[in-house]
Amino acid sequence: MELLTPLSDTQFPTQLAAYTAAAGNTTAWPAGPQGVVVWSSSDAYIAVGEGAVATSGSLALPANTPVPITVPKGTGAPWRVSALQVSAGGIVYAKPMNKE
Repeated sequence: MELLTPLSDTQFPTQLAAYTAAAGNTTAWPAGPQGVVVWSSSDAYIAVGEGAVATSGSLALPANTPVPITVPKGTGAPWRVSALQVSAGGIVYAKPMNKE
């Protein structure tokens, strides 16, 4: 696995969002990061991108397992992480990173 570099906590702080049967979303970050490390307190579906909203067709993430996800190249608009419960609500945590 390639090592990742956490980005400035000032511009790209770690964020969290609660999720249930309704998707929970982080506050948007500005464009720029290459990826984001995401982990959740329960099994969750995860979506990353501009205006992302997790659905049952999104990436399934097992509980308590940090996973690096590439931030899709978009229009340059702010982006976010969205999570939806698989069977129980929880909290999703996300930290923007770069590969350098």
